[in-house]
Amino acid sequence: MALCRAIPSRLTQLTATGVATACIALLMVTPARAQGHRARLSADLADQLAAQSQAIDLIVHGTRDEVDALAAKYNVVVRKYLKSGAVLRVNAGQLAAIDQDEAVDHLSGDTIIRSKAEVTAEAIGADQVWAGDGNLKPLSGAGVSVAVIDTGIDTRHEALKKRVIFTKDFTGGDGMDRFGHGTHVAGIIAGAGGSTPDTSGYRGIAYGASLVNLRALGDDGSGTVSNVVEAIDYAIDHQKELNIRVINLSLGTPVLQPYRDDPLCEAVERAVDAGMVVVVAAGNQGRNTAGQTVLGSITSPGNSPFAITVGALDAHDTAKRSDDTVATYSSRGPTRYDLIIKPDLSAPGSHIVSAESGDSYLAMTYPERHVAGSGASAFMQLSGTSMSSAVVSGAVALLLDGEKHLGPRAMKDTLEVTASSVPQSGLFDSGVGSLNVAAAALFLAAHARDLPTTEIGGEFVASSGMVALYESGDQKLVFANALTRTSVVNGKSIVWTGSIVWTGSIVWTGSIVWTGSIVWTGSTNDSIVWTGSALDSIVWTGATTKSIVWTGSAFDSIVWTGSTAQSIVWTGATANSIVWTGSAQDSIVWTGSAQDSIVWTGSTADSIVWTGSTAESIVWTGSLN
Repeated sequence: MALCRAIPSRLTQLTATGVATACIALLMVTPARAQGHRARLSADLADQLAAQSQAIDLIVHGTRDEVDALAAKYNVVVRKYLKSGAVLRVNAGQLAAIDQDEAVDHLSGDTIIRSKAEVTAEAIGADQVWAGDGNLKPLSGAGVSVAVIDTGIDTRHEALKKRVIFTKDFTGGDGMDRFGHGTHVAGIIAGAGGSTPDTSGYRGIAYGASLVNLRALGDDGSGTVSNVVEAIDYAIDHQKELNIRVINLSLGTPVLQPYRDDPLCEAVERAVDAGMVVVVAAGNQGRNTAGQTVLGSITSPGNSPFAITVGALDAHDTAKRSDDTVATYSSRGPTRYDLIIKPDLSAPGSHIVSAESGDSYLAMTYPERHVAGSGASAFMQLSGTSMSSAVVSGAVALLLDGEKHLGPRAMKDTLEVTASSVPQSGLFDSGVGSLNVAAAALFLAAHARDLPTTEIGGEFVASSGMVALYESGDQKLVFANALTRTSVVNGKSIVWTGSIVWTGSIVWTGSIVWTGSIVWTGSTNDSIVWTGSALDSIVWTGATTKSIVWTGSAFDSIVWTGSTAQSIVWTGATANSIVWTGSAQDSIVWTGSAQDSIVWTGSTADSIVWTGSTAESIVWTGSLN
């Protein structure tokens, strides 16, 4: 391979037998090719099939006629019709038969989904947006509706009784919140302040927005995937009637299949395609029972690339950002199966005060979390990525108040490029950084009506302000959160200190010398086209918690000299390679193909997560931990 000449001599002395053994081990774990047609099963269905379960709730896709034909063919009961298919009740034998049906592409279980429950407006800059300034009118979220798909909303609460404009219950109830989670979430998004001096300050981020109460979780805080899918589809169908611009999903269930097959993720994608911003909690599985950080713990539908997935920060009861840390419970990326970088960003989620439903399960079980007020004006504190998701949903409603034409993709890009850095964190725990709604509002006031087609001189533009922007046609490059900026040099090279968030394609001839981080958010057919001399590469010398997210092609390479807690996420093609010299807690997440290889010189607690195919190899010099 092209990069072999760059490998240290002590690595090249590894025996051919050692490499061959590594390759054989990979070949041995490659599953045998299945005989005949098999639908793709979610992990829970595979388990129930192996256990020969006799009562399995199965989500299938298709029109009503197709569903009825399938049910009749296998003599199974249709429990519920969905917009995109139906829920069938089957036994293991029927599941095995349907699994082999040529008309069935993939199958999912109707699993249990649960609410996620541990800010101040100043911490995200919302108070600045409320007040406005010379360049920005005051915003409150007025004219924007947020659909809250949760345990319901207590419309008796003073903070919410004038905010909820519509209620529908998909659990068969009356929409009332008897668990307490949905009321708390709704209050964070759009609640009014309390009526007493000690509660008046507890108003929601978008206190002028309206709420659509779509109850999909029951009195115990749990429900089924199909209920949530129904609620999302209802929001899509009634989007214009109720002016729904945002859907908040402070809930989650384990990721059991790739996002393309996941009914929840499919519903999220439909909502985004319909023009709604979907904000999702990352999950609260960031640590195991032994207190160890768990990577790959994002829950569904937070694994959807179409969602804005939010991790939780602990603001430590201050408005300043410098002491913010990623909450230990906040789920980390990448996503299971697809290895997508998540969360997208983070927001305060610990000890968040919001509306308390007085006779709910949470209020009765955790009276110590009560903070102020009483009865219909009671407030309590909860922690979790549910709260972080609600904070971001409120922020989105605020921004839409100012820029009502903004679509979900532009909104996601805006939040990412204006996010503030989180000290000692990386892409897998805090995403691109911490929500900064004041910066986002200022950015939109300056650029929203120009995006994404304005050309600014055809070159990179440096700025002494918060954001520097380059655009040309469909391409856009935004520099944000850079403490030190070096002005554009020329069309051949960039020397830069800071960070990049990029949407679009890069066509480049020359070289890049970079100190910082790169985040790439692209859509279908986005690519990096690199034209230079033979055997071009990226040479990276980074500091703590830096990372590269890379999608490459044949013979691309990365030479990396890094430090603690750095990572590479790589989706490549034939004959790609990484040469890595790192230290403690570095990691590589790799999805590759034939003849890819990693040469690694590392130390304690380094790790590789590898999803590859035939003839791939890992040459590893380091300690095993």
